[in-house]
Amino acid sequence: MSQQPDSRHGANPRVGVIADSPLQRHVVCRTVESVGYVLATSLAPEKVSDELVTGDGADVWLVDIEDEDKWSDLVVHLFEVSRAPILLGEGNAPSVTSLPFLRWERKIFAKLQDILGPPRPEDQSMARLVNEIPSACLAQDEDELPDQGPPATNVWVLGASLGGPEAVKEFFEVLPAGLPVAFVIAQHIDPGFHATLSKVWGRHSRFRFKTPRAGRCLSHGEAMIAPIEQVMAVSQFGRVELYEEPWEGPYAPSIDQLMSLMADRFGVQTGAILFSGMGNDGAIAASKLQQMGIEVWAQSAETCANSLQPDSARATGCVTFSGSPGELARRLVQYCAEQYPESIVN
Repeated sequence: MSQQPDSRHGANPRVGVIADSPLQRHVVCRTVESVGYVLATSLAPEKVSDELVTGDGADVWLVDIEDEDKWSDLVVHLFEVSRAPILLGEGNAPSVTSLPFLRWERKIFAKLQDILGPPRPEDQSMARLVNEIPSACLAQDEDELPDQGPPATNVWVLGASLGGPEAVKEFFEVLPAGLPVAFVIAQHIDPGFHATLSKVWGRHSRFRFKTPRAGRCLSHGEAMIAPIEQVMAVSQFGRVELYEEPWEGPYAPSIDQLMSLMADRFGVQTGAILFSGMGNDGAIAASKLQQMGIEVWAQSAETCANSLQPDSARATGCVTFSGSPGELARRLVQYCAEQYPESIVN
């Protein structure tokens, strides 16, 4: 009897959680909220009623049962009567500070996204930033900026989600001109705002924002925003690589995948900075980068609109520096002076 979820008014989808273990129920609820969905309700199986599951209080029910012998009849009944789709969990959660836990969370998210589509949490920050830009600036097209300078040898990844546009804007406004580094940015955002990100971030920045096109050169002092619909990387020769395939996993663009691709191409000449956001994108690749001796930094929790994404990376023990967006920018200036002194442009 399960129906497709109701996406009325573009509202953020609601998830109901049913679990017989209080600890597991707590972890599953935390995961639902951390990836950006609304937690509609959470209850033990003995509290479930037909009135509840045939109503419209949830867009999907996530059911996680340890004692299957005891509750198998209830699970069958849920499939028969529930108005909303029923999803079965991924079993007991691993230790929350482990890499297996990050992958467990990612599987839960992928299941929910297959049914519900991406979460749509309330975030007015991007609209506010766009409204600050004069309409004449929004109409300008920087897509035809000519390539300038030699290919970049130091290319860092910036990853952001909810609250990221404001944090990344502050980061760029602090960076000076002449810094021997380029950036590729993975921002989780509504597709309707993706095209305006370069104007929001570039308006008061000393960096040039360029649209990624296959074969295009990325130089120091420049930044590119990874597309949502296809995988992007930059070759060790500073040329854009675009692939006719979607990003791996539930996130697009995938911060994890971009970090991994750039580490394979640049080694210690890359690094990653994770800004405000929900979910755990970037945390899995952080372990790979640490093993390769590559820097991973993160925005401090108290300066984030939502700190779950940088907190997930910090929980792995792979983050070597945390700070506000301004502090991260100043640390990068110091790092460039220490690691790339021959490339500094005065």
